[in-house]
Amino acid sequence: MLVREAMTSPVVTIPRTATVRQAIRVLHEHNVTALPVVDEPGRLVGIVSEMDLLQGVFEHDPRSFVRPVATTAAPAPRLVEEVMTRDVETARPNTDAAVLAEMMMKTRIKSVPVLDGSTIVGIVSRRDLIAILARDDARIRDDVLAAIAEYGTEGAHWDVSVRDGVVELRGTMDEPAQQIADVLARTVPGVTRVSIRDRPA
Repeated sequence: MLVREAMTSPVVTIPRTATVRQAIRVLHEHNVTALPVVDEPGRLVGIVSEMDLLQGVFEHDPRSFVRPVATTAAPAPRLVEEVMTRDVETARPNTDAAVLAEMMMKTRIKSVPVLDGSTIVGIVSRRDLIAILARDDARIRDDVLAAIAEYGTEGAHWDVSVRDGVVELRGTMDEPAQQIADVLARTVPGVTRVSIRDRPA
């Protein structure tokens, strides 16, 4: 599966000159956890997450303390460009989604903008990847059968079963036909593994 099949598009962005409060409202209204930050021409210059936006926005409640709470001299950040992450990990539409998922797990990054050239065409979040894995087996099986019927070797017939995203193909095809079916099955969103077995005589 490729990133373009998992990403959310179109993507909601925020200008770097927006206020932190404006960005918080956009996050809340669109039910997302991060926003790519863009400059005036619309180029990616950073990303801002829920955690970034929560920095310094809450004042201590004096009811929680016996003594008066001292206030800090420095004002809370006001603009998105003051709190955003500037070094942004990105992906391309044709990136393998498995490679991206591994990178996100290793780096603990929750959202990755997708660029086509310099244009932001989508964003992949952990939630997007979970949604793909949550597809039910019956739908995955239908999609595998459709892919093989459309692009597979002419005359090839496969028995297809799916359990928890694992696809099993049974047939008596030659090796080239098996390789084609294997590749096609792996392109279906929600497939986690593919095995090929000979059909019982």
